[in-house]
Amino acid sequence: MAVPPIQRSPKAAAAGPSAGVKFPWLLDVVLGLLVVAALPLAIVAIPNTVSVVADLLPGDIDRVGLTRAHGLTLPAMMLTVPLAAVALRRMRVAYVLVAGLALLAVADVAGGYAGSTFLVGVLRVLHGVGAGVLIPATLVAVWDRPPVMRALWTGMLSVSLLAAQALALWPLDKADHWQITLQPYPLLTGVALALAAAYLLVWLLQGESAAPAPRAKERSRLLLATVPAAGIAVLAISTASQDWRAGLVVLVAVLSVAALLALATIGGAESRTLAYTFVAVGVVLLPMLAQVTTVELGGLGGPGLNGLWVAFGVAALAAIGAAVAVALFGGNVVSWLTRGGLVLMVLGLATVRLMAPAQQGGLLVVPFTFLAVGAAVALTAALRRAGVGVALFGLALCFPGVLSGYLLGTGVQVMMLRGKRSAQALVDGYVEALHTWALIGGFLIVAVIVLGALLGRRSDAGPVVAEGASEGTAAAAASEEGTAAAAPAEGGPSGAGDGASGDALGGIGGSGESREGLGDSGMAQADVEAARTGQAETEPARAEAKTDPAKAEASPEGGGRQEQERAQERKPEQAPRPAQAEKPEQARPPAQAEKPEQAPRPAQEQEPEQAPEQARERVRETEADEVDEGDRPTGEIPRIVLPTPVNGDSPVTADPARAAGERDPVAPAVPPPAQSPEDDDNP
Repeated sequence: MAVPPIQRSPKAAAAGPSAGVKFPWLLDVVLGLLVVAALPLAIVAIPNTVSVVADLLPGDIDRVGLTRAHGLTLPAMMLTVPLAAVALRRMRVAYVLVAGLALLAVADVAGGYAGSTFLVGVLRVLHGVGAGVLIPATLVAVWDRPPVMRALWTGMLSVSLLAAQALALWPLDKADHWQITLQPYPLLTGVALALAAAYLLVWLLQGESAAPAPRAKERSRLLLATVPAAGIAVLAISTASQDWRAGLVVLVAVLSVAALLALATIGGAESRTLAYTFVAVGVVLLPMLAQVTTVELGGLGGPGLNGLWVAFGVAALAAIGAAVAVALFGGNVVSWLTRGGLVLMVLGLATVRLMAPAQQGGLLVVPFTFLAVGAAVALTAALRRAGVGVALFGLALCFPGVLSGYLLGTGVQVMMLRGKRSAQALVDGYVEALHTWALIGGFLIVAVIVLGALLGRRSDAGPVVAEGASEGTAAAAASEEGTAAAAPAEGGPSGAGDGASGDALGGIGGSGESREGLGDSGMAQADVEAARTGQAETEPARAEAKTDPAKAEASPEGGGRQEQERAQERKPEQAPRPAQAEKPEQARPPAQAEKPEQAPRPAQEQEPEQAPEQARERVRETEADEVDEGDRPTGEIPRIVLPTPVNGDSPVTADPARAAGERDPVAPAVPPPAQSPEDDDNP
């Protein structure tokens, strides 16, 4: 009696990677706290705030050079994000999280001892590399967790981009040394590092589940994303080190955004939607809120940072709540929710033009909430229909978009402040630049919505498969397609269990060891082709058998029925032996099994002298082909079959063709059913 293979229970497979864990919620709790602490810590390193503490700088230090060195964080970050995303395929995400936070902690500690422009540049690059490692690692960590975790990540990313400028300026309010710009939140860094260590410990205790990783095609696109990132970084450093005209800076920024949108177009509809959304959020959210925060400072007549925290808090709670709602109840309207989120951002930019600057910070709740909720909803909805590779690709385009937005906003601001001398004229110039930048940002988001809709209509119709799905998912889809196509061939009109089409499928499969070397999709495709060929070549034989009874007896279907009758009359001691007995000299190259005419026949088929002369001629031709092709190694394990004695014949005399030195052209697939020797009551 054959023992069926052990298969995983469908309920266990549906339970996910946390099935069987005693406390599956513990890992999610620790990871959620880590996301809440780590994402703001990474994004807050982007703003260049050293000019705010210019009065605290020593007299012998180059202030212009220090400002340029302090701005190296964002170029380093946007180059690190795609490289870290590619490295996550080889490295465990828990270790990457600890490494990124450890790098931030080292940079914070060393920041207190910085005393030169070179050291400041090195530490800011370390901040950028640590943040660039941390952001994609947190996304991969939450990917296979419950949907709420991914919504928490998008909500925290939106809130961090919204409040990054305010969070970077807050520690400088009562600063007594300029090095505080290099270590704004050392306590938060320590807490995040402790949470990363706790996450690593819980992850190890719960079985070290593997995180998803991008496929080969997606890794190529991630590496391609470093090209525009490097170009934009070089241009940004050039504009900072040389006195470029404002119009030229604006032109460079516009071309940078166009290049990012062109790169985002690569891929399917869902890939484009997510990449467009990341680019739009990156270009608009942080650069715009940086200018809003600057205008609302107390020195320019605004409420100051203390008056803005209520607006930031309300916007943060609303953004996280909206992201969670989309993750839980989005359903099949995620494409509309993505566009709806971008429309909310446009409304937020419109309210910025109407309400900023505001004498009271409470009025800014409206634009801040529109911007944060819109970004969170758009990102969460777009991520629902994408794979992890597509998500990492969009994230790799987000931070070059942030730098492009900074260039665009700076160019507009310089143009508006040109020729202004008095304090009131400068304030008016800042406000005019803010309103102009809000208008440009609104038109940019509208253009992204229209572009996505137009390209979406031109996309091919058919079932949508996320490009970021893992290799196993794609192979499973191909295998299911092959099985569905092979089903009609196997269940054809022959009615025999080992018909020609079924034998063709078995001949391609070969032994279990040889099938393991084939991929799922390639194996299913080969099975489908063999089944179609076998069925096509069997139809003429069936038609000929209907008109000639003698040929009907020699056909595989007729032979199968005749051998079943023989098996019932045979004594138990004459039961056929398994077809796995091996004799090396009778090995047949498996490549010949793919031919439908050599499909395996039942083991107890009639003697060769009863076969028609045409079948004998075909056997001789097949053996001649085997001699030609058998000398070439195939790299597969050959199938070896011995003849089965019939009516007391010896293995040599059972087949006259074999006694004459010829080889059996076909190999029996499965022996026919026979009576068990132990069943004496039921002859």
